[in-house]
Amino acid sequence: MASVSRVSISIVLFLALSSISSFAVADEAPEVPAEHVLTLEASNFDDALAKHPFIVVEFYAPWCGHCKNLAPEYEKAASALSTHDPPVVLAKVDANDDVNKELATKYEVRGFPTLKIFRNGGKSIQDYKGPRDADGIVEYLKKQAGPASAEIKSKEDAASVLDEKKVSIVGIFSEFSGEKFENFIALAEKLRSDYDFGHTLDATLLPRGEATVKLPVVRLFKPFDELFVDFQDFDVDTMVKFIEEASIPTVTLFNKDPSNHPFVMKFFNSPNAKAMLFLNFSSESIESFKSTYHDVAKDLKGKNISFLIGDVEATQGAFQYFGLKESHVPLIIIQTADDQKYLKPNLEPRQIATWLDEFLAGSLKPFKKSEPIPETNDEPVKVVVSDSVDDLVLKSGKNVLLEFYAPWCGHCQKLAPILDEVAVSFANDADVIIAKMDATANDVPNDFTVQGYPTLYFLSASGKLEQYEGDRTKEAIIEFIQKNKDTTGQASSLKEEPTEQETLKDEL
Repeated sequence: MASVSRVSISIVLFLALSSISSFAVADEAPEVPAEHVLTLEASNFDDALAKHPFIVVEFYAPWCGHCKNLAPEYEKAASALSTHDPPVVLAKVDANDDVNKELATKYEVRGFPTLKIFRNGGKSIQDYKGPRDADGIVEYLKKQAGPASAEIKSKEDAASVLDEKKVSIVGIFSEFSGEKFENFIALAEKLRSDYDFGHTLDATLLPRGEATVKLPVVRLFKPFDELFVDFQDFDVDTMVKFIEEASIPTVTLFNKDPSNHPFVMKFFNSPNAKAMLFLNFSSESIESFKSTYHDVAKDLKGKNISFLIGDVEATQGAFQYFGLKESHVPLIIIQTADDQKYLKPNLEPRQIATWLDEFLAGSLKPFKKSEPIPETNDEPVKVVVSDSVDDLVLKSGKNVLLEFYAPWCGHCQKLAPILDEVAVSFANDADVIIAKMDATANDVPNDFTVQGYPTLYFLSASGKLEQYEGDRTKEAIIEFIQKNKDTTGQASSLKEEPTEQETLKDEL
């Protein structure tokens, strides 16, 4: 099954930031004979972790275009790092091979390529979050292989740690010992794949530094808002929470500047409700919108809602995901943690605060992305959209096999004629419906979890829902339906006893 993330806000990144996407198939790159990249599989994986205290593993699939593009860069990086002290070893695992699928599941590989850094025999595992070109891989991994936090003894040291376009964290101490310093180093180890860390005895070496700062202190530098913020609680979990909150701008900027992409990713990965204002950045009213939106975001800080402002030109993927049109701009859309969406199109600056107050008060009606309900629906496989899923599937009282697909998915295209044959075979059975929904053009109901395309679910007439994971042949699917379907009489009888059905829905 072609792997994709759950139908959620994170798909926006997949659609809009193609340089970060792990799933689209790109043109093949010329193959480079691998010499320095170790080839691992389930049988020798643990031995490799035990042998190499620092090893980077790429989980790939042979058919993946991004994996093919990465291969020569990964090999060049492996060659350059082969003489590094301490050693930096690069390896790869064919996660598409059946013998390695359990390994891929163990390490939560959900897309290709996935790169992970293993330290100390696998006791410490972190996602690789660096560049995908050879020079970038080398530079990133040299830092990862060194100390988690670099000592800053000069302004030159400070310049090497602090990047004005990135978030960096520096601990300022009177001495490099004691529980607080040890906790800071533990923090650096924990978050080293996300941020650059440094520690110093002299605050004046730092930008905007001063000699009178009360020590010890954690100082977070950032390229937005107040530029730096201090923190003096050295509990590791508390520091992690502080960094995660302080490293997100009051308003995240989503444009074509790649230096903003890490902040966009953090925005979408936040558990908060997400308010997204989409504008034409060349419009005359842009400054009025920006100023008003920023003021509202500051006023609502701590209300579990994050704010983003996006340029229409750079956010076409978001428009596709949400089913929006440029004629809606200026617009604001909010998505909650449970995937409810709220939309205000053709917005004016003066309406922003009032509309957000209405959202927080719970007085807005959710917006649902849906294709139009087909005027005719007489093909063997019935077309289901968000606005018709209740009537045709969830409340139909029928036995429904529902496919969630993507138009670009090759596996879905291969399955389509098979489902047509299945539907034809049940043409005379009024209790059975074979249906399909384009999951890229319609919101997927919360009853279903879609982690790849195609995904098949079977809902019996009595309300029993289960994902179909059998063979994708006509015979296997027909046999499954025959075995699991209810007659309408059975369904009526079962619906008189709702306890089990209600329990099932609670579990889902």
